[in-house]
Amino acid sequence: MRVLAVDPGYDRLGVAVMEKQSGKEKLIYSACIETTRGDTLPRRLHELGVAFQKLLTTHHPDAVAVETLFFNKNQKTAIAVAEARGIVLYLAETAGCKISEYGPQEVKVAVTGHGGSDKKAVTDMLFRLIKGVPEKAHDDEYDAIALAITHLAHTPELAHTNTN
Repeated sequence: MRVLAVDPGYDRLGVAVMEKQSGKEKLIYSACIETTRGDTLPRRLHELGVAFQKLLTTHHPDAVAVETLFFNKNQKTAIAVAEARGIVLYLAETAGCKISEYGPQEVKVAVTGHGGSDKKAVTDMLFRLIKGVPEKAHDDEYDAIALAITHLAHTPELAHTNTN
């Protein structure tokens, strides 16, 4: 099973491609897709869509895991994040991927065993669980890796794996 996990945002979109073979998780790719701050929101959303489409085409995931929207006090930011999330969901559906959504607490429980863990505890656990986690990355990238772990933990391994 190959999953493309996404920590949604319009400023930065954390992504991770992870595969599970014979009960073991393997990080294939991770990054933080950043948009140009001076550009308009439609332009930034377009950049994200193009980059995400390329990931779908390159990695051929069986599933896409997306973090649920966390509402903060800034409604303008929340709406823009929701729009970025919508593009991800649309493209994943168009590509025929199974889509799953997980909340921040579910991710914390899957990675650390405790829903009240802070970001540092989650990140520290990533280095213990998975080889190849980058030493320096944005939180969005680490969140996507954690989301991929969560999805693979919640999904029974398929009889075949994606070898593309």
